[in-house]
Amino acid sequence: MAEYTKVCALSELEEDTPKRVELDGTPVSLVKTEGEVFAIHDICSHANVSLSEGEVEDCQIECWLHGSAFDLRTGKPSGLPATRPVPVYPVKIEGDDVLVSVTQES
Repeated sequence: MAEYTKVCALSELEEDTPKRVELDGTPVSLVKTEGEVFAIHDICSHANVSLSEGEVEDCQIECWLHGSAFDLRTGKPSGLPATRPVPVYPVKIEGDDVLVSVTQES
């Protein structure tokens, strides 16, 4: 069963502004956009750079270095140079708490 960890308050997240957190050694970018909160692996699959330093638009986060964009719902890249998806993680909102699970279910 997935274990959820409180990572921040919902009120701390700004619309379309990624927030980097680390959970159990896993870098995660949290993004509040289009009325939802998403958690995506914070390292680009093409280059070893932080996605949370990129911009958010149309439910995608763009890598600031080479311009690859990743779907916040699926982690799939929408264009080159990235060809591999990045992991996405389940998010729960409880009151003002944002909880994320980076554990894999067995």
